[in-house]
Amino acid sequence: MAMKDYSDEFRADSVALYESTPGATYKSIAADLGVNRATLREWVLRDRERRGITAAVAKPGGPPGEAVPSVDPDERVRQLEARVAEFEASERKLATERDILRRAAKYFAGETNW
Repeated sequence: MAMKDYSDEFRADSVALYESTPGATYKSIAADLGVNRATLREWVLRDRERRGITAAVAKPGGPPGEAVPSVDPDERVRQLEARVAEFEASERKLATERDILRRAAKYFAGETNW
């Protein structure tokens, strides 16, 4: 069987998909992408090595042996607080957009003369 040559972008996207999917397995993601499980695993391990993530640190809630970067607890709290603030801002924006769409739908529904 001939070896396939995947672009760097495809590899990076594949690794990002695996890393961002909770409870993902190499097998399931590889099947979705149409690549070999071992190939995806190799990409993920190389990416983690490049980022300096050790396999000794387990990802909470993830499959055994999955790694996350070791971070100072205070820094982790700051990161999480920033992320919460980002999510709250996003939620406010989405609520505003929803309200605008509701008002527009009500307005346009009133215009129809059926």
